[in-house]
Amino acid sequence: MKIYSYISSHWDDSKQEYVQDCAEYEEYAGPVALCNSGGGGGGDTTTMIRYADYVQEHHDDFLNHVQANRNIAIEANPWAAVPYSDIICDDAFFGSGYLISSFPSLYDMYGKFMAGLDIEVLWTQIFEDTVNSPVVDTLVSAEAALMEDDIEENILPRLQTGMRDMNSIMASNFVIGKALIENARVKARNKYAAELRYKLIPIAADRWRAHLEWNKNVVGVYAELMKFYYAARIDVDDANYSMASKGVLWPFTVLEFERAALGALQGATTTKTDVAGASTAKKAISGALSGAAMGAMIAPSNPYGMAIGAVLGGIAGAMM
Repeated sequence: MKIYSYISSHWDDSKQEYVQDCAEYEEYAGPVALCNSGGGGGGDTTTMIRYADYVQEHHDDFLNHVQANRNIAIEANPWAAVPYSDIICDDAFFGSGYLISSFPSLYDMYGKFMAGLDIEVLWTQIFEDTVNSPVVDTLVSAEAALMEDDIEENILPRLQTGMRDMNSIMASNFVIGKALIENARVKARNKYAAELRYKLIPIAADRWRAHLEWNKNVVGVYAELMKFYYAARIDVDDANYSMASKGVLWPFTVLEFERAALGALQGATTTKTDVAGASTAKKAISGALSGAAMGAMIAPSNPYGMAIGAVLGGIAGAMM
């Protein structure tokens, strides 16, 4: 058989065909891949693709090896060796025995803390609790007691001594003096109480604003908790179902590798079995086998052709 590497020809107008001028070729008597056609009755034809004998022999040996280890691989199910325990998301969030339905809905929380809140009533409550609280009354009483003590210990004795020196103890001047002292005491007490309550008004306003902000934050945090719960629940359920499916589909994963081995000579496969396991490794293995077969067909007498084809096929299969 001639294998041409160079042919030169020209068009002949008189013959209306190409005429060969020169050619370079080599004689080849080695194995080749043939496409044989066989016919049946009724005009039907069947095409059978055959590869070089040594390629088919290696492929048959490879299939026998895969078949011999198939049942062993199926029995050695890694997902059944250590049983997977499902993650219970509700127990992690709410505690054992509780569900998200055991707690108020987001709308109920909004209605309680925001929509149903009367800010005027809230202001009145906080104002009374801050400005007119029992603590304020206690402070005013304590200040009045200090004033009373100062009057009894210092002011009245000086008034009595002065009136006695003037021999006016029994006169109306002494009574008027005591009345003036009492009037000053009442005014000082009322002034202290008014100033104290006036200074507490900004504090009451701050407490009112803080309460409104706290209510809003409660609703916001409650919404974030619910959003985080549902996001985590989706991930946890996905992990549980994924682990369960991996165990069930393990035999099909092994058979998928066997299917790839059967079709290794047809080209790299790109099927995905994400649930069952390592699809990327499977494609790389299938691509390496196909590349080795193609390298053998291109260079049957060169063992490096099979190795190079295997490397390139494996890289191509992994990237698909």
